[in-house]
Formats: sequence, structure tokens, C-alpha cells
Amino acid sequence: MLTVHHTVAYLVLGVTALSAMWGGIAYFRGTAGAVLSQLLTLSQTLLVAQVGLGLLLLSDHRRASEHLHYAYGTFALLAVLTPWFYAPKEPRRRLAWFSGATLVAAALAVRAYTTA
Repeated sequence: MLTVHHTVAYLVLGVTALSAMWGGIAYFRGTAGAVLSQLLTLSQTLLVAQVGLGLLLLSDHRRASEHLHYAYGTFALLAVLTPWFYAPKEPRRRLAWFSGATLVAAALAVRAYTTA
């Protein structure tokens, strides 16, 4: 299970960084497509899966060396889910919210990885 958690961590780092960068470029260019939407959704899904795997490891009494690991993982998940509650309805501004939140989640995922 620990190997799966590490593998998903690499996927989270790559997909969140890619989708945040792509979202920023799409925001400034004024064009966003279905692939970007699916990539942002994949970022959210991977973060949910990563936290779920972390909870499974906790239930098996496997702990991270630093307690900050849990905080960074939780904050990354909360960051990526926040736009669902606060993003405006206008599509371009909504894209900015989701891309920005994914960028914050990517930074927090890096911190979570370094504290593992």
C-alpha cells in the first residue's frame, strides 16, 4: 500500500502542476477546452485518492515521520475542492479559480511529499 501511495504522489505532483499551468495559459489566451476540464477533474480525483490511501495507511498503523505531512495533505485536498463552493459562475473567472486552487494544491502536495 505504501508503494501505491508513493506512486499516486508522483501522479498528483505531475497532474496538478500540469493542469494549473495549462489552466493559467488557457485563462490568458481566453480559450479552454474539455481536455483542460478533465485534467482539472483528474487532479481533484487523484488528491481524493491520495488522501484515502493515506487514511488506509493510518488505519494500518503506518505513520509519516513528520506530523506536518497530514496537514499539508489535508490542505491540498481542501484547496482543490474550495472552488466548488466559492468560484463565480462566469466561465473565465471560474477557470481562474480552479486553476489557481490547483496551483496552491500542487505547492501543498510538494510540501506534503517533502515531509513524508
